[in-house]
Amino acid sequence: MCGIFGLVVSDESKLNSIGFEQAIRLQVKLSEPRGREASGLAIVSKDRIGIYKQASRPSEMLRSRGFAEFLRGSLNPALSNGGSGDLAKPVAAIGHCRLVTNGSQAIQDNNQPISINHVVGVHNGIVTNDQELFKLYPDVRKHSGISESDSEVLFGLINKYYEESRDLITAISKTYREIVGSASIALFSDNLPLLTLATNTGSLYYSYQKDRGFFVFGSERYIIDRFLRKSGLLEKEDSPVVYHLKPSTGLVVPFDDLQPRIISLKENPDRPIEGRVFSENRLYKIIDESLPKFSLRRCSKCVLPETYPFISFDENGICNYCLKYKKQEPLGREALEAVLEKYRSEDGRPDCIAGLSGGRDSSYGLHILKTEFRMNPIAYTYDWALVTDLARRNQAKVAGKLGVEHIIRAADIHTKRRYVRKNIYAWLKKPELGMVPLFMAGDKMFYYYGRQLRQETGIGLTVFCAGHQVEQMEFKVGFCGIDQHLTNNTKLYHFSWVNKLRLAMWYSKQYVTNPGYINESLFDSIFAFYSSFINKDDYLYLYRYIPWDEKSIERTLKEEYDWETDEKYGKNQWRMGDGQTAFINYIYYTVAGFSEFDNFRSNQIREGILSREEALELLKGDNKPRLRMLQDFSLLIGFNLEEVLMKINRIPKLYETRKFAAR
Repeated sequence: MCGIFGLVVSDESKLNSIGFEQAIRLQVKLSEPRGREASGLAIVSKDRIGIYKQASRPSEMLRSRGFAEFLRGSLNPALSNGGSGDLAKPVAAIGHCRLVTNGSQAIQDNNQPISINHVVGVHNGIVTNDQELFKLYPDVRKHSGISESDSEVLFGLINKYYEESRDLITAISKTYREIVGSASIALFSDNLPLLTLATNTGSLYYSYQKDRGFFVFGSERYIIDRFLRKSGLLEKEDSPVVYHLKPSTGLVVPFDDLQPRIISLKENPDRPIEGRVFSENRLYKIIDESLPKFSLRRCSKCVLPETYPFISFDENGICNYCLKYKKQEPLGREALEAVLEKYRSEDGRPDCIAGLSGGRDSSYGLHILKTEFRMNPIAYTYDWALVTDLARRNQAKVAGKLGVEHIIRAADIHTKRRYVRKNIYAWLKKPELGMVPLFMAGDKMFYYYGRQLRQETGIGLTVFCAGHQVEQMEFKVGFCGIDQHLTNNTKLYHFSWVNKLRLAMWYSKQYVTNPGYINESLFDSIFAFYSSFINKDDYLYLYRYIPWDEKSIERTLKEEYDWETDEKYGKNQWRMGDGQTAFINYIYYTVAGFSEFDNFRSNQIREGILSREEALELLKGDNKPRLRMLQDFSLLIGFNLEEVLMKINRIPKLYETRKFAAR
C-alpha cells in the first residue's frame, strides 16, 4: 500500500529551515518503498497550507528543482527576521508516496495530498464503496468526475460533515462509519492549528518529544525508528520510542505544545450500519465453519491426503507420488560455475539478469550469485499487483547492501487487481479448483520481462532463483484432469504437447460453460498460458545446481541483511512475497482438505528434510487460515470478504462426497 508520513516542529525545536528540509527529504526516502508511482507534500507554515505533487517516483521528486523551490517558499513565512534560518513559528508537513490503486497517476487530481475546501489530507488504503458514496453524496465530489481516486470521497465526506458540525472529530468519526475498506489518514484543516491522524487498520506509528519540539509519524514502525536514528532529532544516547496508533482510533496534535490526544472513532459501535465491515469475531466464526471436521486418510510416508488428484495407495499405505518420486540430485557447483563462466565479466559490468521476488529463495540466490560466484547481476522485479510490502522492503535491503542495480517493472496495478476481482466473482458462479491459478495469471509477465531485459541490456543470461523439487505441485494441473508427473527436469514448457492440448481444451471448456471469465482480463490470461506452457523456457534455475538448505538460507538472510519476517505469514515464511497465498490456500484447504503446504511438506519429507511427524505438526500452523492476510487481500482487490468466504464455504467438499473428478 501507499506510504504516508509527516513531521511537526514547534518554535522550540532545534531544527532550522535546513534541518527541517533534510528531515522531510529523509522521510520521503524511507517511505518510498511503499509507493513509487507518485509523490506529494503539504506544508503548513504561518497559517498557510502549500501543496506540491509530482507524478513520478519520490526519489525523482527529491531531485527536482520545483520541489526544492516549494520547500524554500513554504518555510520562508516561518523564519525569524534575523536571517539565520531559524524557525520562529511552528511548521508541519504531511506527505504521500503513492502505489497506484484507483486512478492513473498521470491525472494530477488522483495524486495526493488531496485538498477539498477546508481539508487537506493524505490516505493509505482503499475505500471500496466509493462509487456508492459518490452517488449517495454527489456534492462531495470536487473534480466533477475527473478524479478516479477513492480518497476523494473520504476527504470530501470529512469536509462535508465538518462544514455541518464545525467539529472535526465528529466529522472524521461519521466518515469512518460510512466507508467500507481501509483508511489510515493524516490531515490539516485550514482554520485549525493542529495535525489529525486516524486509522481503522492500525497502519500508523508515531513518536514525539515535547522538550525537543517535534512530532513525527509514518506508516511503519521501522520507518519511524530509522528516521529517528538518522535525522539527528534525538541525542546520540537516546533510544527511539515509537508508539502504535491502534485501529479505530485517531490522534490530535496541536502545533503549539505537540501533546498528542488519543480519540476514539467509534460512536454507538453497536448501532448497525449498512455496508459496515464485519467484525473479526464474525470472520473467525465463518472461517471455523469452513475447516474439515474429520481426519482424512493420508499417505503413510508423506502427508498427502486421499483428496489429492490421481492419488492411490499401495498395500502399505504409501501413495503413488512417493513411489514415483526421485530425490533431487543437484547438478553441482562445478556445473554451475561452467555455465556462469561463459557470461562473467571481468571489469564489473553487469553479466546476468536475476529475478528478485522479495521472497527468501530469490534474495538468497542474489546473495550467492554476487558473493560466492563473483557475478555482477542486475536484479529485476515485476510488481504486478500483489507483491507484499514486506517483500518490497526485503528487496530493498538485499539489493542495497549488495550494491546491485534493481530494475522494477510495474503493471497497471489498479487494472490487474480489477482483473483478479472479476475472475474471483466469475469463479464463484461455477467453482472449479483447476481454475484457481487464473487468479494469479497476471504475474506471468515476470517471464516476459526476463527476456525483454536481456534484449534491452545485451546480457545473455537470466537466472531464476528457483528450481528445487520441493515446490513442484502436481495438483494444480491434476484438478484440470491432467496426470502429469513433475520432476526436477519438468518445466511447464516441457509438458507433452498432448497434455498442453488437453489443458488448453479444459480451460476452453471452462470459458464456454462460465461466460463470466470472458471479461477484460481474457488477453492477460491467454498471455499467461502462452508464457507458461508455450514460450521457450531458457532460463538458468539456480537451485537445480546448488542444494536448497532452508535453515542456511534463513540464517544468512537474517545475519547479513537483517531480514524481516511477519507472524501473519505463519512460522514458515514460504510464499511471503505473494499477497494471494492465504486466499488460494483457504480455497484449497476448505474444498479439498489440503493446501500448497501439504504438497510442500510432502516433498520435504521425500527429500529427507523433514520427518513425517515434523510435517504433521507444522501443518497445524501452516493450514490455519490467516485472517490478517485474507483481510489485506480483500481490501487490495476490493471485495466483501465475508460474502466471498461464505460462498466458498458452501462449495461441495471433496472430502465429504468422496467423489473426485480426477479419479
